[in-house]
Parts: sequence; C-alpha cells; structure tokens
Amino acid sequence: MPQMAPLNWLILMTMFMTAFLIFNALNYFSFIYPVKPKTKTTKKSKINWKW
Repeated sequence: MPQMAPLNWLILMTMFMTAFLIFNALNYFSFIYPVKPKTKTTKKSKINWKW
C-alpha cells in the first residue's frame, strides 16, 4: 500500500477542517432564538418586619 505524500495529507487536513468549520457555522447561525417580549413586569412586595 503506497504512502501518501505530505502535501496530500495537508490538503486532506485542510479539507476536513474547512468542512468542520462550515458545518459548525451553519449549525450556529441557523438556530433562531425565540423573541422575548420587551415589557418586564416586576412584582414588588412590601414586607413589614415586626421584630
């Protein structure tokens, strides 16, 4: 079985790295976050401490 030249290994590594980066970028940017409403309702409760 003949061995591959180092240049072919380098090309193969760059091909797999670019495919991996493209796959990760597509997965990262294709996710859509749900839109949250802008209004925030905070409930203030008044507590009187009687010691």
